[in-house]
Amino acid sequence: MKLKKVVLIVAAAVALAAAAGFLIVRSWTITPHGRLDFRVAAYLKLTGAAGKGERELTIPVEESRKRLAERAASVSGPPIEMASVKDMKAAAGGLVVPVRVYTPLGTGPFPVVLFYHGGGWVQGDLDTHDWPCRAIAGRSGTVVVSVDYRLAPEHPYPAAVDDAYAALLWVRANGRLLNADPAKIAVAGDSAGGNLAAAVCLMARDRGGPAIAFQALIYPGLDSAHLDTESYRLFARGYMLDKAGVERFIGMYLPNKKDRTAPYASPLLAPSHAKLPPALVITAGFDVLRDEGEAYAKKLSAAGVPARSMRFPGMIHAFVSAPKLLPQSMQAIGEIAKELDKAFSGPNESDDSNRRPRSVK
Repeated sequence: MKLKKVVLIVAAAVALAAAAGFLIVRSWTITPHGRLDFRVAAYLKLTGAAGKGERELTIPVEESRKRLAERAASVSGPPIEMASVKDMKAAAGGLVVPVRVYTPLGTGPFPVVLFYHGGGWVQGDLDTHDWPCRAIAGRSGTVVVSVDYRLAPEHPYPAAVDDAYAALLWVRANGRLLNADPAKIAVAGDSAGGNLAAAVCLMARDRGGPAIAFQALIYPGLDSAHLDTESYRLFARGYMLDKAGVERFIGMYLPNKKDRTAPYASPLLAPSHAKLPPALVITAGFDVLRDEGEAYAKKLSAAGVPARSMRFPGMIHAFVSAPKLLPQSMQAIGEIAKELDKAFSGPNESDDSNRRPRSVK
C-alpha cells in the first residue's frame, strides 16, 4: 500500500508539473498583436532567438553566415531522397554561377524550378537551403535548380539579381542536360530569395524571356526603400528578424540609396506589374516582411495577374525551413507543389515570349 501511495503521489506531481509547464508555455504565446504558435513561442523563448537580430548587428559578416548555417541545420528535416543531386556551373550571359540540381524520382523530362535562397543577400548558400529544395522537388515532381548567387557586401547590387537571371538563361538553354522541360520553368525563393525570384520575373518580362510559368514567393522582401508598414511597426523587435537587421542587410546589398527604388531591387515599386507570371505569396503572421508580400499579391491581381497571398498565423520569418519544429513548413511546401502542378498542367509552350498567365485559384 505504501508503494501504491508513493506512485500516486509521483504521478500527481508529474501531472501538476506538466500542467504548470503547459500554462507557462501558453503564456509565452500571448502577445499584444495576437497569439504565437506555441512551438514558435517556445523556440523564441528557449533558444534566445527573439533577440537574435539585435545581437547580430555588430558581429562580422562571416560569423553571421556561420550562425545562420548552424540554425538552419538545427531545425531542418531529414534529407528527402532524390534520384540525383549534382553541383554544377551555370554559364550564361557572361557569368558563371554555381548551382545545385535536384532531380526527383521518376521519369523525365520534368518541369524545372529555379530556387533562390534567403539570407538578406548577405547570408545563406546551397547547404542552408538544401531541405526546402529537396522538399519542393519531391512534392512537386520538378527538377529544382538552387542558385548560389554572389553575396553582399563583397558583391553589392546588382550582382545577385544578375546571377539569378543568368541561371534562368542557362536552364532555358540546357533542358536535355537537366532532364528538364525548358518550356516549363518556374521560380521560387524565400526572403531575399523571394525578392530575387520576383525581380527575375520582371527582368524576363522586360527582356522578352525566357518564359516563366509561375512564381512562388516565400515571405519575400519586396520594398527596400520604405520600411514603414504596419508589420514593421508591430514586429520590429523580438520575432527573430528585426527591422534593424533588415536595414543592415539592405545597407550591404544596396549601399547606393538611389538603387533602393529600382524595380529589380524593389519589385513592389515597379511601374507596372502587368504580364507577369501567376504567383503564390506565402507570408508569416509575425514577420516584418508580411505586409509588403501581401501588398505585392494585390498589385499583381490589380494588374490582371492571377495571384494570391497565404498568411500563416502564429508563424515567424523562416518557418518554411524549420520542418523539424513546425508542421506548417510542410503545409507551405504542399501549397507550393499544388500551385506548380496547376501552372505546369497546361499545354507545352516552347517560345520565349511571355505567355498570358493561367488562372490560379
